[in-house]
Amino acid sequence: MNAQSNDVPESRQDAAAVAATVISPARRMYWSVQRELWENRSIYVAPLIAAGVFLFGLLINITVLRHRMHGVWTLSPALQYHLLVSSYELAASLIMGTGFIVGIFYTLDALYGERRDRSIFFWKSLPVSDLTTVLSKLTIPLIILPLVTFAISIVTQWIMLVVSSIALLGSGADVSMLWARSPSFHFTVMLLYHILTVHGLWYAPLYGWLLLVSAWAPRAPFIWAFMPPFVVWGVEKMAFNTQHFLNLLIYRLSGPEPSSKPPSGNIMDVMAALGPGQFFSEPGLWIGLAFATVCIAVAIRLRRYRGPI
Repeated sequence: MNAQSNDVPESRQDAAAVAATVISPARRMYWSVQRELWENRSIYVAPLIAAGVFLFGLLINITVLRHRMHGVWTLSPALQYHLLVSSYELAASLIMGTGFIVGIFYTLDALYGERRDRSIFFWKSLPVSDLTTVLSKLTIPLIILPLVTFAISIVTQWIMLVVSSIALLGSGADVSMLWARSPSFHFTVMLLYHILTVHGLWYAPLYGWLLLVSAWAPRAPFIWAFMPPFVVWGVEKMAFNTQHFLNLLIYRLSGPEPSSKPPSGNIMDVMAALGPGQFFSEPGLWIGLAFATVCIAVAIRLRRYRGPI
């Protein structure tokens, strides 16, 4: 009787311990994304370096500008402010471009790297499914990296505004016009919209294809990722003397064109012209998302059965 009475509490304690160790799918996804951030510091380091390089160039530009303001080559006030304010969009473009390049190299190495260093044995021993692993890696270029580049772009623009204001105050100029043309709430919202839609959803088929190649490639994933499109373009050009496939790639990389182009042509006006209604009604968006879904499904299956290199 004593032995039986002691077994019941122990079984209950074991059941409680097992229940306590159950991890929800959302929690597993969260820690999988955290793992990617821990192992790939370039996700935030590279955009920070790009921002630092741009700020260094801005300091040199401001030094030259102040010299001209006090020298023989006197610039008009409108031109002075234009030279300072026009750099906001250039800074955002540089940081976003750096994030895009980081996303390409990250997805190419995301699944290939764990096969190359044989860490795939360890990661597969954890209670994390292939679906969660691949989706966590896809989350980085689609969501995390765009948000990181957005935050760094906004902080960089405000640092530029403060530095420019100090330079103008030191020269005795009025900084009210500079602050009046500073990055506004509208600019911030449009920049976030552009990063999440174009750099996230629009580039999803590209990242899906790179993840598929990363899961399959026996060697040199960069070559396997870019050689098939090059071969398709070459065969089409030689056989039919057309370049529809090349135009499709350019269309995918450059993003959808707004129905009515703004007269100024700057990035802010182009982003404002490409509204949500036109973007989400683009057939290319949904075709690309369908292609990305197929690529991700194949990548999940490949990771399930592919071993180390």
